[in-house]
Amino acid sequence: MHRIAIYDMDRTITVRGTYTAFLIHMARSLAPWRLVLLPAAVLVLLAYVLRLVSRGRAKELNQTLLMGHRVSRARIMPAVERYADKVMAENIRPGALARIAQDKADGCRLVIASASYRLYVEPIARRLGFDDVIATDHFSQDVDYIRAKIAGENCYDVAKLRMIEAWMAGQGIARSEAHIRAYSDHVTDAPMLDFADEGFAANPHEPLSKLAALRGWPVLHW
Repeated sequence: MHRIAIYDMDRTITVRGTYTAFLIHMARSLAPWRLVLLPAAVLVLLAYVLRLVSRGRAKELNQTLLMGHRVSRARIMPAVERYADKVMAENIRPGALARIAQDKADGCRLVIASASYRLYVEPIARRLGFDDVIATDHFSQDVDYIRAKIAGENCYDVAKLRMIEAWMAGQGIARSEAHIRAYSDHVTDAPMLDFADEGFAANPHEPLSKLAALRGWPVLHW
């Protein structure tokens, strides 16, 4: 039996979201002049709220604005690693660290499943001691440059569950041979929590708190 613990990252392990802060950090590190484009990035987010663009497309547009459409991986990785250090120093819930340690002690394979980009989720996951990462990939994930283009699906909502299932299949893990714990703060991860043998609402916002009461998911406050 495979024991697996799957964690959402933003506001589950972290106190605050990481995506916007990442883009601002990268703009400051690589091309500070791009900070003048922040108002345009806000307009992109507004367009997403108004459903004029998809969530994934909004991410692509804002990365283009604040990082550039195509950037050298070698050039940006030192700044990415510094951002991971910054998250670890300023934006991790101590209670999440304790739970991660407990799952590890229980023999669980630790997995982060996040809508954030693998580009910076992997360095954070490595620092936290996770074994695997399921995240939104760039189209140029395995080459020497980064394009502001998502490969496949944005790892969000039901797409996150599809990506978890695909990861399990790739690892040769049948669902019947796995015991899964899953943790999230947001109701869009309900498909993942339903999929798990043990679903936990961690630091939930109100919609997830209400759903957790209906589904019988324990509520954790880290």
